Amino acid sequence: MKTLDEYMALPYRMEIVEGRDEGGFVASYPELPGCLTCGETVEAAAANALDAKRAWLTAALEEGLEIQEPDALEDYSGQFKLRLPRSLHRSLAEHSKREGISMNQYCVYLLAKNDALHTSR
Repeated sequence: MKTLDEYMALPYRMEIVEGRDEGGFVASYPELPGCLTCGETVEAAAANALDAKRAWLTAALEEGLEIQEPDALEDYSGQFKLRLPRSLHRSLAEHSKREGISMNQYCVYLLAKNDALHTSR
């Protein structure tokens, strides 16, 4: 089992979203369930998040709970193969041509835009 300092040094992904109900910003660590905090500014939320991470990891170590380590980006190639209907392929090709970008860039744009919508909920 790692020490608190070793866990604190791991590159856990921090997410910061705008607080819809009360304003400010909410910061969390997706790999550490329930580890979240808030702040009036993005900077304050990020600083508070480090304190929350330390408290969360300390409690988990004291309780002997299993602590998930962060996913490594090296585990993902950035590529996957996708089969789609010919009509959708044509539509995507036409839209990307109108935008003056490759279909690959256009699809990445659409996926990122959709992912951002689902992440902020």
